[in-house]
Amino acid sequence: MIKLGFYVLGAVLLQACGGDHTSSGVPETRQATTKTAQKPPTPAQQLALYLNKFQFYNGRRASQFEAHHYCSTLSEDLTQCAIFDGSGTNAKLMGVEYVISERLFKTLPDDEKKLWHSYRYNVKSGVLVAPGLSPKAEHDLMSTLVTRYGKTWQLWHTDQDSTLPFGGPALVMDFTRDGQIDPGLLQTRDKRLNVSSVEKRQLRSDILGRPPVSGADAWQNGPGIQLPALTRRNYPHLQKDTLR
Repeated sequence: MIKLGFYVLGAVLLQACGGDHTSSGVPETRQATTKTAQKPPTPAQQLALYLNKFQFYNGRRASQFEAHHYCSTLSEDLTQCAIFDGSGTNAKLMGVEYVISERLFKTLPDDEKKLWHSYRYNVKSGVLVAPGLSPKAEHDLMSTLVTRYGKTWQLWHTDQDSTLPFGGPALVMDFTRDGQIDPGLLQTRDKRLNVSSVEKRQLRSDILGRPPVSGADAWQNGPGIQLPALTRRNYPHLQKDTLR
């Protein structure tokens, strides 16, 4: 079933990271035949699914950045992601995102829904990609994600301070329609990953999805929500959105 796609895919990816050791061809001694229990994967090892998209600071849509998500599935309704500013060995951990099903989102109180963004545009536009997956696996995954909702907190504003994680956390949102993402950022990403968001949009035309549930993407209808400043450090990228 499609609604199980995200959970099943996560399990498949985790299994792909393991596997039994092949035999060395050396006769086993009695001691060697004693099987040892395999250690369960660590939380970090379970972050096996890589997603790539663009986000912005709530209340400041001009401050856009590429976000590299490494995710693990906790249940059919809940996924957790560690967000990095790159995919290389020196990438910095800059935030976390929690992704929930539409069913769970509908149970949230109204003041909580304001902190969440919908995934529909990410999927339909082709902006959200899962590098490394086969076209079919990615399409199945997107069919599940199209009705999901995410809440993202950025802890290290690496686009502002690359030396240390200064200041407090910032609420981050996703885009909801064409014309919002800097086309230069998108083109650079597509070229680097050897993907085409235009082609992915066409391939996902059969993924319908439902309109986002009322309460999500609240930045479109009111001021951007952010936490009070915790330090005196000036962060112009967290000022009021003037592009809406």
